Amino acid sequence: MDIATKLIDALLYAIPAIITGLIAYYFFREHTKNEDGRRRFLLQKEMQVNAMPLRLQAYERMALFLERITPSKLLIRVNPTSSDKDSYESLLIANIEQEFEHNLSQQIYISDDCWRIITAAKNATIQLIRKANLSEKTNTANKLREVILSEMMERGTPSDTALSYIKKEVSEMW
Repeated sequence: MDIATKLIDALLYAIPAIITGLIAYYFFREHTKNEDGRRRFLLQKEMQVNAMPLRLQAYERMALFLERITPSKLLIRVNPTSSDKDSYESLLIANIEQEFEHNLSQQIYISDDCWRIITAAKNATIQLIRKANLSEKTNTANKLREVILSEMMERGTPSDTALSYIKKEVSEMW
């Protein structure tokens, strides 16, 4: 019985030590997890502070892009080189594509939905130009300008819709 008593005594001393060890392990694990979460939060907060100006600049550049491809402003900025309506259509579309390619890298700073809307506005503007060129009323470059402007007056511009979305998305950043 002497061994059994010693075994029970050792067990009575070991059980509190094991319980204390488990509690200490649990608290250290939770503390480490909280510290990791705090560090991640601080790092994310610091990255957000550094990335915010870049994101705002991207939205500004895309707003400028949309303003530049608005048909009324595009037609003022890009004058026809001849009276050929097809060459003027090509010139307008090339100008839009060039502007778009110049701002292509901005897509990494803005949301996917916003990028899709901007791309859709660009494509819709190109379609508006192509549709106006196919119109029976269009026979010269200057007439093409008139048809595009009248079409735009009737139903608004795709750029306005995209610009509204950009403004809404930027306002949600605050």
